[in-house]
Amino acid sequence: MNSSVVPSYSVSFDKTFISSLYNEDNVNSDYKTVMKQDLLILMIAYPQYIQDILCENDNVYIVMKSGAKFIYDDKKNKSSEEKLSNPDLQDMLEDIYPLNKTNEIMSKDFNPGRIRHYGLLNEVYGSSKSSVEKNLCSLKYGYTNYQFNKQNNANIALENTLKELVPLSKNNDKIAAILYPASGTYNYRVISGTGRLSPHAYGITIDLKSDKRDYWKWASKEQGESRIREYPEELVSAFEKNNFVWGGKWGYFDILHFEYRPEIILKARYFSQHDNDNNWFAGVPSEDSYVKECISLIDSKIP
Repeated sequence: MNSSVVPSYSVSFDKTFISSLYNEDNVNSDYKTVMKQDLLILMIAYPQYIQDILCENDNVYIVMKSGAKFIYDDKKNKSSEEKLSNPDLQDMLEDIYPLNKTNEIMSKDFNPGRIRHYGLLNEVYGSSKSSVEKNLCSLKYGYTNYQFNKQNNANIALENTLKELVPLSKNNDKIAAILYPASGTYNYRVISGTGRLSPHAYGITIDLKSDKRDYWKWASKEQGESRIREYPEELVSAFEKNNFVWGGKWGYFDILHFEYRPEIILKARYFSQHDNDNNWFAGVPSEDSYVKECISLIDSKIP
């Protein structure tokens, strides 16, 4: 964990206001627990970018290094499409990613990691084509150099994944058949049929070898499941170990797609089996000095 940059806790707040806002009579304790967990996960996932938690006007925000702030819960009832197009942080983290291997297509309304908070991505990886491209570095993969974002250790995560998988592929034809040739990484474009940027536009995604059964628009559920069964567990787990989500675990499946989303994987790793009898932060590496400071900050802002 990179904890070299410790957030500044300089933002002032009114404890009386916060206590009344989050009094157990006003807010369900489970909601408050999940909110605190989500805020902690975001701070662990983006340690050099999130600097504070702000509570004002009945809302909770993360505060970025730039001074930008993003609301945790806008309290709007949204359709699935509205969550995709205009999510808050709670929407993004709502579905808990399953870390177990599956051979079945998920239900259409279960897509952990498919909702992206573009304000957060812009802050971390670049807010324009030129700013993203300044953050790209080359990564050798097979016989090709691929571009990947170096911010927030995204390129290191991909490099570590490939260091594990490339040697395995030499003795495992199933892995080799999916790894090579990859379909690409950085590509500044929008998602077809939408106005939303593709995660490829941020250089945080790799698509492996393409197959006509890979994508929900091209293939039936049965075809998608037949393709999922061809993905070795070792391949999927190597990516997940390094904080990539797999589009094969989405109802709107995108099976060749692996996307660097540390907040999604860390929430699954630390809080998917949370016991309400424990501290709200039970499961995280709370002995880490940076994590301790984050827990203390969140507890002070949201008693």
